Amino acid sequence: MNIENSQKAENLNKIKQRLAEIDRELQLSPAYYYKQAVNIAPLLFCAAGLMAGIVVQSKVPIPVKVWFAGIVICLAAAVTSFVARRSSLARGIPLLVLVCFVCLGAIRLASFNRASPDDIRKSVGSEPNLATLRGVIVTEPYVDSNEWRFSKFLPTDPRSSFYLEVSEAESVNGWVKAAGLVRVRVQEPIFDLKSGDYVETFCRLSRFEGATNPGEFDTAKYMARKGVYVAAAVESRDAIKVLQNGSVGRFSRFKMGLRKAAVEALLGGSYPKDEEDNLLLALVLGYRTDIDKSTIEAFRETGLLHFICLSGMNFGILIGLIWWICRVAGLLKRGGAIVCVITAILFLFVVPENAPAFRAAIMCFAFCGAFIFRRRSNTYNSLALSAIALLLISPMGLFEAGWQLSFASVLGILLFAQPIDSFLRGKASDWFSFTDEPGPVGRFVAKIASVTGSAFSVSLAAYMTSAGFLVYHFYSVSWLTSVWTVLVSPLIGVISFLGYLKLLVAFFLPSVAHIMGIIIFYLSSALIWIVKFFAGFQISSVHTGKIPVLAIVLYYPLIAFVLLFPLRNPIIKKFICTIATAAVIVMLAMPRWQKANGDDLVITVLDVGHGQSLLAKLPDGSCMLFDAGSLSRNDVGSRVIIPFLQYSGIVKLNSVVLSHGDIDHINGLLEVVESTPTKAIYASNAFFEDKRQTTKFLRNELAQITEINDLPQQFGSSRITVLWPVADIENNNSISDNDKSIVTLLEYAGRRILICSDIEIFAQKELLRLHPNLKADVVIAPHHGSVKTLEQDFISRIEPNVVISSCNITAYIKGQVIKQQDGFKSYYTGRDGAVTIRVTKQGKLEADTFIKQKQP
Repeated sequence: MNIENSQKAENLNKIKQRLAEIDRELQLSPAYYYKQAVNIAPLLFCAAGLMAGIVVQSKVPIPVKVWFAGIVICLAAAVTSFVARRSSLARGIPLLVLVCFVCLGAIRLASFNRASPDDIRKSVGSEPNLATLRGVIVTEPYVDSNEWRFSKFLPTDPRSSFYLEVSEAESVNGWVKAAGLVRVRVQEPIFDLKSGDYVETFCRLSRFEGATNPGEFDTAKYMARKGVYVAAAVESRDAIKVLQNGSVGRFSRFKMGLRKAAVEALLGGSYPKDEEDNLLLALVLGYRTDIDKSTIEAFRETGLLHFICLSGMNFGILIGLIWWICRVAGLLKRGGAIVCVITAILFLFVVPENAPAFRAAIMCFAFCGAFIFRRRSNTYNSLALSAIALLLISPMGLFEAGWQLSFASVLGILLFAQPIDSFLRGKASDWFSFTDEPGPVGRFVAKIASVTGSAFSVSLAAYMTSAGFLVYHFYSVSWLTSVWTVLVSPLIGVISFLGYLKLLVAFFLPSVAHIMGIIIFYLSSALIWIVKFFAGFQISSVHTGKIPVLAIVLYYPLIAFVLLFPLRNPIIKKFICTIATAAVIVMLAMPRWQKANGDDLVITVLDVGHGQSLLAKLPDGSCMLFDAGSLSRNDVGSRVIIPFLQYSGIVKLNSVVLSHGDIDHINGLLEVVESTPTKAIYASNAFFEDKRQTTKFLRNELAQITEINDLPQQFGSSRITVLWPVADIENNNSISDNDKSIVTLLEYAGRRILICSDIEIFAQKELLRLHPNLKADVVIAPHHGSVKTLEQDFISRIEPNVVISSCNITAYIKGQVIKQQDGFKSYYTGRDGAVTIRVTKQGKLEADTFIKQKQP
């Protein structure tokens, strides 16, 4: 009998093995995955088609009638397959649905971007124009915070901003109907206007400016995604007349009252009192505008920034708490689901409006709806449904980093968390196998290890799918994010849970809520310390710089193939994975390697408006920054220079040269030095003797500034020579600060680049007198290219091929800068954006501009 049973068991195992082999063979077929997608999550076809249509229409605008024709053709094909009742045709219906939604996505985007006949954007050209508008303020006026280091030296007050829904515009024939949303910026703080006020304002209308430097945030694209194309500049509050005070409707009053009540219940008051309150407000309600800059940077450095951005985790904790309360209260699943839906709706009223919040809410509604209507919930369909809803409301949201990261991370968890967890458990069982039954301590340790492994798997899955988008948008990736997430997520979960519980308890048991607030305070303080401690290692982030899009395109099929696609021969799979991984790594590393080991001298003159900042990447890999300031742009360090360094993959500066103490050359340096490790900073003796408050402030903040005489002259095969000022000039008080500016000459491969800074006529004459044979192929024009302070024959005697003026667009338009001449080619940062000069090892000189246009 035992032999017979053994034979049956052996036959059964063979059958199971054969069935498993058949399943694996079936899974090698694309038809298998297609069938699985149709059966499990048909809405994914709709969402994928909608996204594809939006992308295609954004790249290649096609007439709407063509897309409508595509829908008609697909519908006709679907009807034909239904009438014919042929299974081969029926299997293609999901693909027809996909194509229909491609057409629908393109139509929706075209409709979203279409301007009405009276849209205000049609009255605004390339140049600003004066206008008088009437409309309703649709957002609460916001006073811009000037938190950058030199903001206290600004001669003006902080500005205020709000959005205006335009209804009328004044013309030569009187008031005419107008439409559109306008962002209004007032050049002073305003506190007496509110949302709902009907106002009249005299302003200057203009288009939003796009990015003019590599890596710079593109305001024009960002605002266009929100349907805003026009900016209105208002000189003062006096230029705004309130025609009718806004009467806030019941819904708005309810929403504002709910938000105020939630904040007061959470914080014990209307406003945050300290950094811990700011963090709690971000973790629980998603408001992070007041968090200290150093805390934000620590969360960003460790890759934990997503925790203080409202996400599905917030909804998960809150709805889980409410579900538990309903179960304790004895409510059935249907009743609990209804309560959870009401809670989610109220929570949407309280938190900021963003894509992750709406995605999480729609998924919550789908989950609860399954209980209410007694249907099985499908997470993939819920995710697809939320994407469809958000894209139909705002199709341009597809191109926002937050939208992409939110959906990518959730999809990654759904697809990859289980395979990763299974792989880790299998490896753990191989490494830690026990012959005896573990005792209580062993079982406890095993349980903790299991939970930790699952948390790590979820975090790693989310990280893997978001990594490509992080590299694409932010030029860096935090490779230790999954580790930090596992370590801090329990603490963050406890803080969030207690925060939501405090929201509920505060209305009934204020004393208990006060005690909970004390506990939450210390937990938040501990969280801030831990995150800053992790960030202090400075090993979390890998700055890749701008990488080829092809590397990102290959990355996602690679991880899908590794984790989802089985092969009968594991050796073949390992070979394919190794080759693909190597290709991705090479494409990721190659730009960084080229920047560090290239043989070219590359100088980029950044567009900072009226000011100067240029970066030289020398052939030996050294990076030198010459000046960092602007009068035209606030916080130029954080908004222009640092993004450019990140875009370029530059993680440290070997040296910084400060030409002189004018604020338009130094007011962005502190942010740069705080963000990027800097080996040395050099300035002339005149800088140390400068008695202006701005220069004193910078000297006090940067103790490592040393004299320019200490600057090395030889950097590999390139050479840097300081031509000006000479010693007797630095100590001469009768000479202007501009004429004491440092002038440097860069030489490489027989080419010479002269950086003149702000020297004026006197210094220009003296420079030519001291160096009568001075020649240069490229000249960074003195004093931003101003013709008023230019010695008549200064440029012609140097005989350059290229002259670059670091000026604003106004100076260029008014003809206040050096004009184009036959002997050289002129570039203007105000017109051309960042200008890049490249000198190859062979001495070839190349010039390129960020804003592409035909140069005169």
